[in-house]
Amino acid sequence: MRTPHHTLTHPPTDLLGPGRPEEDEPWAPPNHRRGGPRRRRRGRFAGLPFALKATVVLLTGAAFLTLADRWAVLYAEHRAADALRDRLRLAAAPEVEIDGFPFLTQLGDKRLDAVRLTVPDVAADRVSLARVSATARDVTLSGDGPTSVRGARVPRLEGDVLLSFADLNRELGASQVTFTGEGRDRVRASGTLPVAGHDLRLRAEAQIRRQGERGIATHIGGMRLDIGDLATYRPGTRASEGLHLTPKAAAGLARETRKAKALLSVPAIVERLGVPDSAVREALADDGKLAELTGSTRFARQAVRLNLVDLALDHPEVLRRLGLDPGLLDALPRLTRPVLADRLSLAFELPEPEQGEVRLRDVRVEKEGIRVRLTGSGLAVGRN
Repeated sequence: MRTPHHTLTHPPTDLLGPGRPEEDEPWAPPNHRRGGPRRRRRGRFAGLPFALKATVVLLTGAAFLTLADRWAVLYAEHRAADALRDRLRLAAAPEVEIDGFPFLTQLGDKRLDAVRLTVPDVAADRVSLARVSATARDVTLSGDGPTSVRGARVPRLEGDVLLSFADLNRELGASQVTFTGEGRDRVRASGTLPVAGHDLRLRAEAQIRRQGERGIATHIGGMRLDIGDLATYRPGTRASEGLHLTPKAAAGLARETRKAKALLSVPAIVERLGVPDSAVREALADDGKLAELTGSTRFARQAVRLNLVDLALDHPEVLRRLGLDPGLLDALPRLTRPVLADRLSLAFELPEPEQGEVRLRDVRVEKEGIRVRLTGSGLAVGRN
């Protein structure tokens, strides 16, 4: 039996694929540096619009320039604070803040738009200013270059000065006196003042006003020292001033026979009280008449008007019977109006600048303390 013979009418199929080219490409090793994800990424960036690329570059450069400018500002502020501390002999470096952007351009032009300055704890006479804040404008720098600034000229300056009550209470309140605002231009002082071993209640009022171009003055009024509920001392020579019994103490004489008889036994006191001699004799002989006399409204008014300081030297035993310490009576007359006013004075004067002028303007009392508006012109700092 013969095997059937088939005739091939199609070319044989390649086992490795659907077909082969007639001529194979020559073999070469793979190149790993070409193609792949990196090539595709580069191709994506290259495909971005030119405007977007330029924007990214500009933003990056601007960020670096801004950072460099801010670092330069911080460095300049630090150097300026140290220089002002040494120049003005301050206890601590002030706070310096330079306004305007960019700073490096201003420095190259040797002109700053504005510089804010805050100086804490400035000594001024007997008190310390809690804070001096000012803004200098159109500041002109002097020097050979941006890195060698020798000084500055300040054509305009404005700010304010604060004298805080907290500082006043600490510096002037060694006698436990506190200061509080009362109205736009008044300050009330209250507390205790030690005198001859006694703690006397102190009350006073200071009126604040500007004195000259650089100073603040205080007019102290309404000064009084209370010796418990017994008497009140007001320094001065007028009839209402001196040492006087309180209305409560004068009214109490009707119930305290010993004190009432001590007063009425001195002719000089009786004369000042304006009591007839016959009424005095009856009162000294009869306690009922005494209570009737000393309990009258007219007698109480006259007793309050009696200046006990005048009687201290001639009749110390009478005042001792009233409960007043002779040592206290000796010390009170030395607390004159100028002495007490000096203890409570809030006055101060700003130092005069070497160049230009500084003026204090509006003065007002606030809850925090005494605030004064400050202006200046033609000032210079360092070497110009």
